[in-house]
Amino acid sequence: MATTRMKEHPALYDYWPYQNRPKIQWPNGAKLAFWVAPNIEYYELNPPINAYRKAWPQPYPALPGYTIRDYGNRVGHHRQMNLLEKYGIRGSISLSAALCDHHPEIIELCKERDWEFFSHGIYNTRYTYGLSEDQEREMILDSVATIERHTGKKPAGYLAPALSHSEQTIDLFSEAGGSYTCDLFHDDQPTPVHTRSGNKFISIPYSLEMNDTIAYVVNKVEPRRYGQMIKDNFDRLYEEGNDSGTVMCIPTHNYQVSCPHRMKAFEEALEYITGHSDVWVTTGREIADYFIAHYYDAASADIAAKKEV
Repeated sequence: MATTRMKEHPALYDYWPYQNRPKIQWPNGAKLAFWVAPNIEYYELNPPINAYRKAWPQPYPALPGYTIRDYGNRVGHHRQMNLLEKYGIRGSISLSAALCDHHPEIIELCKERDWEFFSHGIYNTRYTYGLSEDQEREMILDSVATIERHTGKKPAGYLAPALSHSEQTIDLFSEAGGSYTCDLFHDDQPTPVHTRSGNKFISIPYSLEMNDTIAYVVNKVEPRRYGQMIKDNFDRLYEEGNDSGTVMCIPTHNYQVSCPHRMKAFEEALEYITGHSDVWVTTGREIADYFIAHYYDAASADIAAKKEV
């Protein structure tokens, strides 16, 4: 019986110690690049069965899970959008491309505010697991084309649907014209990523620890504690930004952080971060473009030199 050969390391990036890297300086001398990534997703009540992962923990119809996610698109998105706008934050949307057809009004509201759209697959109930390379390529290209058709811009970034990956995911998105991934959680600065195409491609920090679903659902954190975690995370990265620019991301979900009792703590954290003048409040695409233009080559050379030592 044939077996799949497992790798010891994903081989997507090299070991690169945090200390003594080429210094990053963000625009206007900012110490830290700050971005918020609202996951605006679409879930199917009765999706196609995936042999590797169930879409819902309950049998059909899984109304608790489906309807709270519908709440996010009906109510939560508007609540979070207004809050981000209050503090001058443009969201970088991790977008289920199907939402373009199901809720085009959300897309229009975000376009009006110059938010970024990056790909999060098509549905968050359809996973990469079990797909052939051709099937995954088709899914990625479909999501890219749909987002470009509805927003006027090809997405630069990718986050696999429900964090489901294959060994080809990053290669396929790079070949589709993308420049960054949010699927790697190995650093607090952008880092070069290997692709078979040889295109310049990077990982941008997208924190699972700051992710509201991880905080509220997995770690069972209360809102006040989550708000303090965000501030503590910022304080550390801001301090380290004195030596070299860092990146902080808050990944959110409109059916989590936008629940009424959670908004106050989230707002206090945003007010705290944006109250610092030397923070670059930006988007994922802008971070990627800036790093690739100014630091990618120096980072790659430093990695290569340290591998030889």
